[in-house]
Amino acid sequence: MPRGLPWGAMARMAGRRALFAVPVLLAVTFGVFAIAAASPFDPVRAYAGTAGLTASQENLDQLRVNLGVDQPLVSRWWHWLTAALTGDFGHSAVLRQPVTEALTERVGWSALLAATAFAAAVVVGTALGVLAAKRRGGFLDRAITSLAYTLEAAPPFWIGLLAVWLFALKLGVLPAGGLTDTGTDAVTAGQVLRHLALPAGVLAVTQLPWFVLYVRQGVGDALDEDPVRGARARGLAPRTVLLGHALRSGMLPVLTLIGSRVPELITGALLVETVFTWPGIAAATVQAATAVDFALLAALTALATVAVLAGNLLADLLYGLADPRVGFDG
Repeated sequence: MPRGLPWGAMARMAGRRALFAVPVLLAVTFGVFAIAAASPFDPVRAYAGTAGLTASQENLDQLRVNLGVDQPLVSRWWHWLTAALTGDFGHSAVLRQPVTEALTERVGWSALLAATAFAAAVVVGTALGVLAAKRRGGFLDRAITSLAYTLEAAPPFWIGLLAVWLFALKLGVLPAGGLTDTGTDAVTAGQVLRHLALPAGVLAVTQLPWFVLYVRQGVGDALDEDPVRGARARGLAPRTVLLGHALRSGMLPVLTLIGSRVPELITGALLVETVFTWPGIAAATVQAATAVDFALLAALTALATVAVLAGNLLADLLYGLADPRVGFDG
């Protein structure tokens, strides 16, 4: 580990956030069961499918007992929670497999998509934001900010459909969806990268505007600060002033975006996965919601909540490292 880093203070902050996460997760998972219980959808008929149309009431009642949905709300939630603490998240009625197995098969692909898109959005957004801040008010600045505001207003699924039309149908340079080529069983790195390009690119574009605008504002303000002006007056090269001083100071507000963008990143990933039939958790989420699959819904919601809390913690840790004046008391 690098020396000089406040590992103790960082660990204490992480510990406090972990304790705070416990009641949050309890409330969120209970809320899922409460909303599902109040839903007009019948999980028994959703599980039975077309067979439920002709099944007798006795068979439906027995199926209700087998699925555990005959129990009171609090009992269902408590049974799921105590089992989840041992690593057993129950059995998904709609997917007909253990929830842990269902998540294991899908969450890795969703994480790959989200991480790739987020990294691309940070890198490209920072570069465009710096270019815009360098000549604020100029043609390049107006063009970049106009593009950012346009993309900010565009729905992710619309951008996805446009990307499919252009790159898959019109130009034919990238596959329209899926994980591998049609008729291919083996999953190779080359095929995954080709099929990842479009959905990751679209998801990155949906996150790009925020980083562009934050970097532009932060770097632009930093260029007008006295320390940066002093560096320029000392004769330092413009590139050194911009990247070594203004960018470092201007990036501080951007660090707060990491936590705040996680919820929208998750939502955007679900929409993009649906458009591109990416084998992530989107299909499982839709099926769990429409079939009122209590166990799967609770597990997916808890997973999303943990991702949001982790994103906020990472943002605060990075901000504390970048600006020692802030510290790790939060």
